[in-house]
Amino acid sequence: MIKQFWNKILTKTKQHKVVSIVLAVIILGGGYYAYGKLNSGSAGTQYVLATVEKGTLVASVSGSGQVLVSNQVDIKPKVSGDVVYISVKEGQEVGAGTLLVQLDAQDAQKAIRDAQINLDSAKLSLDKLKQSTADPDKIHEDSFNTISNTFLDLPTVISGAETVINGSTLSSSQSNLGFYKDFVYSSDQDQATLFVSAASNDYAVARSQYDETLMLYKNTSRYASSTTTLDLLNKITDTTKSIAQALKSEQSLLDYLVDYTSKHSGKVLPTLVNTYRNNLQTYIGQVNNHLSDLINIQNTIKNTPLDINSQELSIKQRENALLDAQEKLADYYIRAPFSGVVAKINVKNGDSASSGTAIITFITRQKLAQISLNEVDIAKAKVGQKATLTFDAIPDLTITGEVAQIDAIGTVTQGVVTYNLQIAFDTQDDRVKSGMSTSAAIITDTKHDVLLVPNAAVKSQGGAYYVEVQDATTPIRQPVEIGISNDTMTEITSGLKEGNSIVARTVTSSATTQTQQNSSTFRIPGIGGGGR
Repeated sequence: MIKQFWNKILTKTKQHKVVSIVLAVIILGGGYYAYGKLNSGSAGTQYVLATVEKGTLVASVSGSGQVLVSNQVDIKPKVSGDVVYISVKEGQEVGAGTLLVQLDAQDAQKAIRDAQINLDSAKLSLDKLKQSTADPDKIHEDSFNTISNTFLDLPTVISGAETVINGSTLSSSQSNLGFYKDFVYSSDQDQATLFVSAASNDYAVARSQYDETLMLYKNTSRYASSTTTLDLLNKITDTTKSIAQALKSEQSLLDYLVDYTSKHSGKVLPTLVNTYRNNLQTYIGQVNNHLSDLINIQNTIKNTPLDINSQELSIKQRENALLDAQEKLADYYIRAPFSGVVAKINVKNGDSASSGTAIITFITRQKLAQISLNEVDIAKAKVGQKATLTFDAIPDLTITGEVAQIDAIGTVTQGVVTYNLQIAFDTQDDRVKSGMSTSAAIITDTKHDVLLVPNAAVKSQGGAYYVEVQDATTPIRQPVEIGISNDTMTEITSGLKEGNSIVARTVTSSATTQTQQNSSTFRIPGIGGGGR
């Protein structure tokens, strides 16, 4: 009876015999592990619960095919280029990794040089940035010097601005402000009042801030703390902005009066108005320069950590670019994927070799399996990936191997596209004969120590994923982000923690579903592979 049960398991799970064997052993040994349990919900509804666990998740794609009649592989370059060196002869036996053909790699070598220069430049920029910000005393000194330089000009500027507003040089009978108000005809008073009020109010604000900041500056020593100096820097920056606004408003007022005079022939402005305008232009230039210096110092203090982080990120990106360029260079050196014999060389020095075109026919003493995959799965397969092979004719045999070749062109059959790939055996077994049927599970990704949940627990809505977390009464939705998955388990990258209890499945009947659930929740602890 045990033997019949064993054979039944193997027959139904040809694609995953390794997992089936282990599972059968556990069951026959008298125990199994169920990831969930039934929990009472509302009337007529029950929830199968699962616990979020950490483990290793192995993702794979599966296909079937035959052991090749002739253990022959066409060696195809991944890139195009002119052949500059052929290191082997037809009939020569070579070992795995032996250089067969070299293509012209000047462009790839230049890409590496450029990537290296970019990386060195980024590292140099980071060093300079750290050096310029490493000395807090220098930042403090630069800040105070910038403040002092600003106060060299501000007294003259604020005095000139006051003369334009509160002076009495334009008329012997009234102040300048009164002169501006009365200069225009009564029909234009409304517009003139707007310019006069803006200039007067902006100057008052600037003057008040200037007097307060000047007092703070006089009471601040060059040897004051960094906090005190930074506070003064912020105040002088705000004050300088206010003075710049006041000068702009005064200039707008005088420009309005000059324009008004040009339109009314009966009006004549004192020549001193043009002197005021010229002075204001000079003041505005000085204030804007000081304001730029002050803001630069503020940004230096504020952005230094961000600048360093940004530069470090730039270095990481350029390191990756260099690594990519180095990997690309390796594609110009075509090497033997395994030990074998060079049966035929299809190119000679100077020929142009195209990507995906066979340049060498290679015969190996290793056995090969040719496996067919659909267009979705073939996109996940790469040369060098490990694989597990099982055989219909030899149920107790499992052989590991490695993807040696992938066809660039697929075959269309009744609208379905399939691609062939060849897997080289890691070990030889005389029982395996050419033409035998075989099934392969190709490992496409492996992640260790990740959070795992059953596939059935993960749901989606509107492009977002969620799971249902156990609550006192009704399960609640918990948004999650997922990583890779296989036939049974899904990686959770955020949204859950190890040990969380989640709903793996909802059932609406009691007795029938209870029985079905007990037979469908077997899981081997620690095994996440064997699926797609």
